Amino acid sequence: MQEYTIRAINTGLVTASKRNYLYHNTTHKYYLKPDEDDVAILPTACFLVEGNGKKIMVDTGMSSTEIADKYHHPGSVQKEGMDLPSQLRKLGIEPSEITDIIFTHLHWDHVYYLPEFTNAKLYVQRKEYEFAKNPIALYYKSYEDPRLEIEPRIHPQWEGREFELLDGECEIFDGISVYPTPGHSVGHQNVVVHTKEGDYHCCGDLMFTLDNLKPVPEIGYEVTPPSRYVDIVDEWNSLVEVKKRVASDKFVLCAHAPEMLELCDSGKVLGE
Repeated sequence: MQEYTIRAINTGLVTASKRNYLYHNTTHKYYLKPDEDDVAILPTACFLVEGNGKKIMVDTGMSSTEIADKYHHPGSVQKEGMDLPSQLRKLGIEPSEITDIIFTHLHWDHVYYLPEFTNAKLYVQRKEYEFAKNPIALYYKSYEDPRLEIEPRIHPQWEGREFELLDGECEIFDGISVYPTPGHSVGHQNVVVHTKEGDYHCCGDLMFTLDNLKPVPEIGYEVTPPSRYVDIVDEWNSLVEVKKRVASDKFVLCAHAPEMLELCDSGKVLGE
């Protein structure tokens, strides 16, 4: 099986509530102190995968500070040079050299700067694409739907682009596959990348902390669900499925988990 390397790239910092994002309300007392500061500063990671003559991105990260702060999470920051195109150029890679982009899902903070990736083939689950094209009003902001009554108008970064639409679990390339993990979004998927160290699972927003894979035996939970989801049953079942598939949480790569900050800052290349 083809082996790849993976580099985690942090494209910005998003502010969120620990209680409203990281931990389901039924688990707060097991993880949070009553007087604890509720603000979480979370990375927004995407992943550069190289091997087999390809340069592949798993997601493309978040927007500028102005858009993130104004339309999405107040206090969020993308410092100068943190956007994905700039970071790739620091590595000697032009966005036009990216051959493929596999999206975990199509929320705003996973798809930005897509117009710069002119030669990339795009992959996403069909369910995610169809919902993103016509979301319910509750999710207009998440997908930057043009029906938002804001000025200046914002549009999905992927508007006008063609996708390879995936239906469930499949292999995209030798050593790279996807499997559905709905819950955070209707068509969320995990991306599995084979390296010489083992199989890494890029989990997007299915989890916001590795704690989400931990059991809570006091209340009979085999996982600790987060508080941000579109369907709690799907969310729960997807977390359980990930636990079955991964060798250990070492092989879990999440977009927003605080644990990702150290990996992103280190510049370490997994599977090198």
